[in-house]
Amino acid sequence: MARIVLAYSGGLDTSVAIDWLRRERGFEVIAFAADLGQGKELEPLKARALKTGAVEAIIVDLRERFVREFILPALKANAIYENGYVLSTALGRPLIASELVRIARERRCEYIAHGCSGKGNDQVRFEAVAASLAPELKVVAPLREWQFRTREEEIEYAERHGIEVPVRRESPYSIDRNLWGISIECGDLEDPWVAPPRDAYLVTTAPEDAPDRPEELEITFEAGVPVALNGTRMEPMAIIERLNEVGGAHGVGRSDLVEDRVVGIKSREIYEAPAATILIAAHRGLEEITLSKQVLRTKELLSQRFAELIYEGLWYTDLREALSAFFEVTQRYVAGDVRVRLYKGTCTVLGRRSPYSLYDRSLATYGEGDRFKHSAAPGFLEIWNMPLRAEASRRRA
Repeated sequence: MARIVLAYSGGLDTSVAIDWLRRERGFEVIAFAADLGQGKELEPLKARALKTGAVEAIIVDLRERFVREFILPALKANAIYENGYVLSTALGRPLIASELVRIARERRCEYIAHGCSGKGNDQVRFEAVAASLAPELKVVAPLREWQFRTREEEIEYAERHGIEVPVRRESPYSIDRNLWGISIECGDLEDPWVAPPRDAYLVTTAPEDAPDRPEELEITFEAGVPVALNGTRMEPMAIIERLNEVGGAHGVGRSDLVEDRVVGIKSREIYEAPAATILIAAHRGLEEITLSKQVLRTKELLSQRFAELIYEGLWYTDLREALSAFFEVTQRYVAGDVRVRLYKGTCTVLGRRSPYSLYDRSLATYGEGDRFKHSAAPGFLEIWNMPLRAEASRRRA
């Protein structure tokens, strides 16, 4: 009997997939789950997978690697897709897929499987990584093959076969969670006119219910990496975990997007990403005083392309690697402290300072101590406006 390694989340789709792969395709299923910071959600996964029919269940703690190799490069790039998605799920997929490939080779499997639908982004991400790292592996995608047309039909199948799933008919959300954020879709969220129900959010307080008093934080960066919070040195992962708690309590990090999927359709999802929202805002604030105009403008353009590559599953490509190298160079002088205020769902930069700051108060001030050479302005403007005068002359001709 052939063995197959399934990327297992413990949710509805992959739980049903274990049973389906066993019954309908005759596979011995090895369930693999990656710990990317889901917390207590992982505790019942091993037992649940084995009870559902997996011959082996593997859980690998990838949190440190996730932070070091994926989150920090994305933070250095200020990577945000379209109108506010910090790419939490998209960043996790190439790491999960690479580990899936490793386990398949280690267990001498010819097949890997995922629980992604035929119109989702994640199928692209998983299979792009497989194509890049292990083109010899065959991919099975149950959701593209089985007879179920709706999540409700999957729930009925799970109930009929005694499959334990953390989904209720009255709350049929599809949720993906890791250290960098939470992605939530399906159910009432599929109507872009309907406001997200309160029960759809997992870690953020509704802004109107958040504390009436703001909270200020000071974040220290070295070479673009967060290294201290309120003066206490901490590992980046610990900072992310703490900011998720504090930011979530103040309602920071919610976003509601209708985004363009890789397959060409629009999709409505909501996100919660307190730590990512805070760190990107602080990081940008520090870059404002440490990067030149030319670097900032170029970086902004390449950040957009970088975000698109992540979203499209193209992590293991020459272009992604080259862009990461560019961003790494830009971070040499991104060091210093940023003060932010959290209040009622907002994160505001209040101050920033750096030993490498390009900000010169004596040039910027309009008060005492102004050293700007105002007499140089007429000559500058004469040259600056030269092409404008040429265009004006042509229009009058």
